[in-house]
Amino acid sequence: MISGQEHLSAREERLGWILGSSRSGSTWLASMLAAIDGATSIDDPHLGHHLGTWRPLSIAWATAASEPELTTLRELKRESDHYFFSDRYREAWLPALRDLITARFGAQLEEQEPDADDPVLFVKEPGSQATETIFELFPRSRLIFLLRDGRDVVESWLDAYQDGSWAIEGGAFPVARSGRGALVRWLSAVWAHRTQVVGAAFARRPAEARVLVRYEDLLRKPATELGRICDLFDLDTSELEAIAERHRFSRISPTERGANQHARSASPGRWRSSMSRSEQRAMEEVMGPVLNQCGYPPVRPAAA
Repeated sequence: MISGQEHLSAREERLGWILGSSRSGSTWLASMLAAIDGATSIDDPHLGHHLGTWRPLSIAWATAASEPELTTLRELKRESDHYFFSDRYREAWLPALRDLITARFGAQLEEQEPDADDPVLFVKEPGSQATETIFELFPRSRLIFLLRDGRDVVESWLDAYQDGSWAIEGGAFPVARSGRGALVRWLSAVWAHRTQVVGAAFARRPAEARVLVRYEDLLRKPATELGRICDLFDLDTSELEAIAERHRFSRISPTERGANQHARSASPGRWRSSMSRSEQRAMEEVMGPVLNQCGYPPVRPAAA
């Protein structure tokens, strides 16, 4: 039997990346996909946060004299010969980095699917700003673009930046009232940037190697949307209705869902009632064009 690393190297098309934005239902989606026979998932390896470090950093972005364009360190430094991941030395570092990632993923794949003949590995990667690099490393892998209204994403993240939130242990912090406006604009810029980067990669991928799943559709008809993903990997679809039923939001323990919990509300449009008019205007200013491009028409908040 070949190793997990050998499998991922030889059968790269059995590797699927869940990309888009955090707080878009990606944990829920990955859990359902991992329940399919012959599939498993890796939750938040954070490769993108290492390979796509933000520039400027959030504190510099928030304190800049004027709102700067958000990008990543690699985009700024890729033409510098001395930068470790420079384009000039791409043929030296790219294969070695690919071997490192396949070795790490392969070890987990062996542990989680030891008896599968041709397993599928879904990787839920929150650092989607590094999507271009990911597909440089794995050009034959599959892209699952999970898209959610950015205003709901920001509203969900604001809940995570509160005392007692699930995210505090992972490095988040309670936001001060005076910093809430800046955080709204930062999170809006992050959603817009990631959405544009993943959207550009999606446009370049062949049809048989990509699928766009909207969170709102996944809520309404989870088995149907799961089936579209399964079609990319020739996975069995006979149990999708049962899997979707087992993973319904209402089946999550009441102590593990709601405010400050990882599973929050599954309620599209909640931002309309929970966020102030000034915060809604800030989101529209930062995200408006990208929301329109993605089919989420801006809803102008009333004047304060």
